[in-house]
Amino acid sequence: MKIQLALDRLKIAEAIDLAKKVEDSVDWIEVGTSLIKEFGVTSIKELKNAFPTKTIVADVKTNDNARYEFEMCFEAGADVATVMGVSPLVTIDICMEVAAHYNKKVMIDLLNTSEQQKLELQKYKDAIFCLHVSKDQQEEAGMANRGTADNKFSVGLQIAAAGGITLESLEQLKATVNPEVVIVGGAITKAGNPSEAAFQFKQKIAEIEGK
Repeated sequence: MKIQLALDRLKIAEAIDLAKKVEDSVDWIEVGTSLIKEFGVTSIKELKNAFPTKTIVADVKTNDNARYEFEMCFEAGADVATVMGVSPLVTIDICMEVAAHYNKKVMIDLLNTSEQQKLELQKYKDAIFCLHVSKDQQEEAGMANRGTADNKFSVGLQIAAAGGITLESLEQLKATVNPEVVIVGGAITKAGNPSEAAFQFKQKIAEIEGK
C-alpha cells in the first residue's frame, strides 16, 4: 500500500514544509482541494517543483468542464487528477482521454455514488477508484467506517481509500478493501511529530504486508 499524504487547509509554504518533514515515508503527495481553491494551480506547480520525483495528486474534484480543468492540472505538473464519480459519464470520458494524452492518471472519487453508478464506473479500467468517507461525515456524523458494498466494489480494480484512516484502521482496511493507496491527512499532518507519525504508517504497512 502506497501512502498518499493529503495536504489541506494550509498555505503553500506550510504544505511544502510539512511534506519535507515526511517525504521519506510517503509515496504520493496530494495537493488538497482547499489548497487548489485558495491558491489555484500555483499550488500544484509549487508542490511539483518542491518534490519532482514524487507522484503529485491534484484533488480538483472535477464535476464539469473536464477538459479545461484536467489540462490545467497536468500542465501544472500533476501526475494524477480527481473527478467525482457522480459526474456525467461524458465528463469522466473526457478526463480519461486527457489523462491518456498526457500519460497521466485519473482518480475517480466515489463519494456519494449510488450502487448503479459504481457499476457503470467499473468500465474505466485504467482509473484509480477512491473509496471516500467525507470530511463532513467524519467531523459531524462520526462515520469513518466503510460499508461492505464498497468492499465488494474493490475486486479487480485499482483502489485508493480516504477518510479518517488511522494506524489502528490499516489492518482492517487491508483485509477488507486491500487498497493500493491509502490517503492519510490529519493522522500525519495534525500529529505532534508528523515525521514520526508518517514513519509509523510506513512501518505498519510493511508489517501488515509482510504477514
